[in-house]
Amino acid sequence: MELFSAALPFIKVLSAFILMLAGMRFKIGLALSIFLGGVFMGLFFGMGPVAIGSNGMLALTREKFLFLITIVGLIMILSDALERSGQSRRLMDSLSGYLTSPRLRLIFFPALIGLLPMPGGAIFSAPMVKTMGEEMNMRGEDQAVINYWFRHVWEMAWPLYPGIILTLALANIPISALISKTWPGVFAMFFFGWFFLLRNTIPEASETMQFAVGRDRRLKRVIREGLPLIIAIIGAIGCETLLASFARTIPFEWGVIAALLAAVAGIMIQNRLGVAYLRQVFSKKSLWEMLLVIAAIFIFKDIMQAAGIVEEMASAAGSGVALFAAACFLPFLVGMVAGINVAFVGATFPLLIGLLHNLGMDEQLVPYLVVASFSGFTGVMISPIHICFVLTCNFFGADLARTWRRLVAPCCGFAATGGILFYLLRTF
Repeated sequence: MELFSAALPFIKVLSAFILMLAGMRFKIGLALSIFLGGVFMGLFFGMGPVAIGSNGMLALTREKFLFLITIVGLIMILSDALERSGQSRRLMDSLSGYLTSPRLRLIFFPALIGLLPMPGGAIFSAPMVKTMGEEMNMRGEDQAVINYWFRHVWEMAWPLYPGIILTLALANIPISALISKTWPGVFAMFFFGWFFLLRNTIPEASETMQFAVGRDRRLKRVIREGLPLIIAIIGAIGCETLLASFARTIPFEWGVIAALLAAVAGIMIQNRLGVAYLRQVFSKKSLWEMLLVIAAIFIFKDIMQAAGIVEEMASAAGSGVALFAAACFLPFLVGMVAGINVAFVGATFPLLIGLLHNLGMDEQLVPYLVVASFSGFTGVMISPIHICFVLTCNFFGADLARTWRRLVAPCCGFAATGGILFYLLRTF
């Protein structure tokens, strides 16, 4: 009976999650599926309709939501301009002399955009992947999963990511103490992405494309065609760094927005896209569908928080579940349900750190943070409501269920890497 009581919060969450996945499977719409999943989760945990409605409305007024919806909207405008103007194809052509391997050309832009901690950033690299993928007659699902996976290869060790910053703040440890242990995660992401997603994906007829591409290496042309991306990436990182150094009270998202606005202005000037283009973009159904999905995700997250779901799971874990299970299962579950790194770090790491302290195991803090980070990030990558995953599948017109199944094997390999690291760190 005690075991059932401890497991009950997890059963409720999984039940709501299954209902949400069923909605996606029966194609009632992504936004509606996520929204209904949040409503049922709130009901399962004792919230009334009024409380669910008020928290859902409140979610749409939060600063983070307004920032995110603005950033994703600008990313989509920039991505649409890159594709419609043909600049993504021209950029790929200008890089053909440098990126002669078909596989390298496929992963270059997702990995490059991955250095920029931008919510929904996978949609940023999607036009370039699509340009290359269409030339190689690749399926939309293959393009989607490659774009999604390689967009996130740096997240275990790139210090600009909010999840790492929050981990350091909660654990009160220097950045070198964590990244010096988590860096193998970057190599694991590249390896498992190559082995499961890239190795046998390229059609056999396209393997020899590297002999057909041009050898023109005009750097000026690369810079000209890539200028919007350069402005967005360098501008966002630069503005974020300046704000963090000299104006810490100003949210870093303002820097990202400023850089994206400059990039949109740059590509419109380069390609002489006028006001008529903007009217066409804002009238596109796909844009508003994406923004509705983001709204549903925020409503879902706020209902989860208001219902005390994480606290109830944490209480059950702290009272009856082994420490290792708390370090692995809870971050994985929260990461999978929320779909973002900051969620599992902020929701579960205080519990983990507190448990270690109470058990007199402070010296084991870093190994447990490592395995919890790997577990939580695995949940984030496998989450069907991960914003990057949803946006990427929508962009490529890929079936969510079939694309999602492609992620299971590389995610299992990545999670196993975290377990091996945990063992090594505790043993040596």
